[in-house]
Amino acid sequence: MNKQQARLRRSAQTRHRIRLQGVPRLSINRTGQHIYAQVIDPSSGKVLAVASTVQASVRDGLTGLKNMDAAKRVGTLIAEKAREAGLEQVAFDRSGFKYHGRVKALADAAREAGLKF
Repeated sequence: MNKQQARLRRSAQTRHRIRLQGVPRLSINRTGQHIYAQVIDPSSGKVLAVASTVQASVRDGLTGLKNMDAAKRVGTLIAEKAREAGLEQVAFDRSGFKYHGRVKALADAAREAGLKF
């Protein structure tokens, strides 16, 4: 089993547990260049809120897109958009990525902005 297969196995286990809870999930994806976050409705599978470093509103004022400052800004923005959509509580789906670095920065910023997981 290689690194990517192990990550996908971990993400499948996590998504199964979140599906049983029946709450919206904050799903993230991390690449070498960007970080993406979206809140997904559990019943319909529709995306309720989206934020990423690809958006111009996030990129303004940042020195780089693949650092922890960018992840914090994405976390704050996704929390604001989720609260506008009427969501206070979500389940954090880290998609099999380890909870450190940019993933942790995004989660902490979303918590500080008022989102509960």
